[in-house]
Amino acid sequence: MADGGVVRRVGTGGARASWSPGDRILWRYRANGGAGFHIARPVTVVRDDSDVLAVWLAPGTQIVKPVLVGGTPLHQEPLRTRYTRPRTVQLDRWFGTGVLKLARPGEPWSVWLFWDQGWRFKNWYVNLETPLARWDGGVDSEDHFLDICVYPDRTWDWRDEDEFAQAQQDGLMDAAGADRVRAAGRAAVDVIRAWGAPFDEGWQHWRPEPSWAVPLLPEDWDRTPAHVST
Repeated sequence: MADGGVVRRVGTGGARASWSPGDRILWRYRANGGAGFHIARPVTVVRDDSDVLAVWLAPGTQIVKPVLVGGTPLHQEPLRTRYTRPRTVQLDRWFGTGVLKLARPGEPWSVWLFWDQGWRFKNWYVNLETPLARWDGGVDSEDHFLDICVYPDRTWDWRDEDEFAQAQQDGLMDAAGADRVRAAGRAAVDVIRAWGAPFDEGWQHWRPEPSWAVPLLPEDWDRTPAHVST
């Protein structure tokens, strides 16, 4: 584990990065329709093997998030102009309860677990995205707008269908890309209906190690890795 909560650089060259529980890495998203990164979240590795990468986003973590130029939060902008107005990024803190993120190799989604105060489990959240690209300091992806919320009673519903439609209208996703996202969503629903991994693995009962410090956001959070692998 890196000292002082600083994100650790692991691996060399083009080799697949491999991390141990307690390592600190970055979980980043590229800007839709842009070249750079607009989301960066330092996280602590819970598990990393051939089945899953599990990381913990702790409350109070300093993060990078997208905002409109001038600082307006994205959710406050009307949907019809949300993806066309100029954007920038700003530093913020992850407030509230933390998030456990799970990603299985090659899958075009990750599954996030949310809790209310007092560790009362709230829901799983299936975030449709490109399969994670791994590099020595973390993982990168691109969000695909459409999501699925899964509840403790195993019911589920689609989320952000309006944003998914608006993104297509504004040219951030072409018809072929939208078809791939819908297919990925249907595949995720098949897993939910069958109650497959990770929903059947008891992750809702997991708790972070008390000794884990909150990771620090590195100054070069937006650097371009020399090599990535999936």
